[in-house]
Amino acid sequence: MKKILLFITFSIAILTQATAQQTTLISKEEVAEKVVKNNNSIKISEQEFLEAKADFDQTKAVFLPNITASHTGIITTNPLMAFGSKLNQGILTSNDFNPDLLNDPDQIQNFATIIEVQQPLINIDGLYQRKAARASMEAVLLKKQRTEEYLSFEVENAYMQLQLAYKGIAVLEKVQKAAQENLKLAQDRLKQGYLQRADVLNVEVRLTEVQNQLQTARSNVQNASDYLSYLMDDDGYTIYKPSDSLTIKNITIKDNNFSENRSDIKAMQLATTAYEAANKADKMAFLPRLNAFGSYELYDENLFQASANGYVVGAQLSWDLFKGSQRIGQANKSKATLEKSKLQYEQYVSKSKLEINKAQRMLNDAENRLKLAQLALDQSKESLRIRTNRFKEGLEKTSDLLNAETQFAQKQLEYYQTVFEFNYAQAYINFLTKSK
Repeated sequence: MKKILLFITFSIAILTQATAQQTTLISKEEVAEKVVKNNNSIKISEQEFLEAKADFDQTKAVFLPNITASHTGIITTNPLMAFGSKLNQGILTSNDFNPDLLNDPDQIQNFATIIEVQQPLINIDGLYQRKAARASMEAVLLKKQRTEEYLSFEVENAYMQLQLAYKGIAVLEKVQKAAQENLKLAQDRLKQGYLQRADVLNVEVRLTEVQNQLQTARSNVQNASDYLSYLMDDDGYTIYKPSDSLTIKNITIKDNNFSENRSDIKAMQLATTAYEAANKADKMAFLPRLNAFGSYELYDENLFQASANGYVVGAQLSWDLFKGSQRIGQANKSKATLEKSKLQYEQYVSKSKLEINKAQRMLNDAENRLKLAQLALDQSKESLRIRTNRFKEGLEKTSDLLNAETQFAQKQLEYYQTVFEFNYAQAYINFLTKSK
């Protein structure tokens, strides 16, 4: 029984490990498609837009009527209500004017069905509130667009990180293979008496260092895969592998200057417009409002009956002359909010220009480093080739060979890192200068 349980446990462990180590080939286009479809940031921005749209729809109340219907039943001996109920029902007689009956009426029941309509006519503050809600809705829509643009840039960045991680593995695997061959050769030389034990230990230490670096590179692949899974809202344990390799890209940048037509800049402009309209709405709250109203009323002494009816139609001009300091404080608050929004816009524009200038310098520096990295890579490759041949012939020290191997591996990794930085800088500038 213990053997069976042990076998089952071992089998489950193997299956779990196999699942955890599953590798899936994926292209950048597939990542982008899944991000657009599944990413929670996009879904959140969509819901924010629906919220803003719902707020805007509510402002239709400044044009549309408010219609209510009610059915009310009462039983009363209150003199005034009893007399009024009979009057509404149309059953009042001359006997009801008897002072004794007026002062001490019999119990009466009354059922009233009332349909009321209230129609706004002139509400200037409501018009400005509607304008503010529209501007806010359009700003949220542009914010949603900028979120999608940012995630597109993040897909580019994350996918390149995955490519870079696999380049690191490829480089270190070759270095590991060369280190293993050098170790075998060193061990043979030790047996033949051409090398000392200290030289072999140096080669073994070098091999261990490469193996540690390789493990770190594999962890980088897992980290990059996890980030891609996060962007695609995939909770699996998949290790992704890019369908194409990391290469130098020349991304077409239409204009590397700051543009106020960028979606996030336009969103901030619209937000300021919304605050300005809200401030005007608060100021217009001091003006009177004109509203029409009407009602159609049905009365009877029995439930859901209508032996008598009548209607009321009218208009009301209302003016809140003073409400403490509430409206004054609200107007001052909205004015301060408007001024703060203007300052935030200026600050954001200034920071955006700073980021573009910084990104442009980053691109220029990466381009220069790329040329130097290519030259250094070629030099270290040739140096390693010469020292390897001399080592095989017994003409080169072990330490010199190990240094050449270390330098070549380092230059390869630096080169691919520079390629990544060059491509990233182009993508970043493209993101910063993208117009609406």
